[in-house]
Amino acid sequence: QGQLVESGGGLVQPGGSLRLSCAASGSILSINAMGWYRQFPGKQRELVALITNSGRTNYADSVKGRFTISRDKAKNTVYLQMNSLKPEDTAVYYCNVQSVFLTQYWGQGTQVTVSS
Repeated sequence: QGQLVESGGGLVQPGGSLRLSCAASGSILSINAMGWYRQFPGKQRELVALITNSGRTNYADSVKGRFTISRDKAKNTVYLQMNSLKPEDTAVYYCNVQSVFLTQYWGQGTQVTVSS
C-alpha cells in the first residue's frame, strides 16, 4: 500500500464524465501491464480496462465506447477516462499494476458514484 495512489473519483450525474488517475512509485521498475478493476457491493472485483506495455488495450463489454485507458510511461501513471457514465457504473475502482515478474500491486480504491 502506498505504491499506487489513486485519485479522481467522486459523485457525478448520469451522462457525466470523470477521469481516474493512478500513479505508481518509482520502485516499480518493470511494468508489464496496468489496469482498472471495479467492485460492486457484495461482488468480486472485475476487470474494467487493461493496457499492456506495448499499448494493447482490453475493455469490459459494458464500458466499450465509453471508457478509455491510457498510460504515461515517463510518469508511471495510468488514467481511465470515463464518459457517458451510468448509474450501474457506481462502484469502487481499483488501480492494478502487473510487473514483468507477475507481481501484483493494488491501489487503495476510489469511489465512483453516478446518481441524479
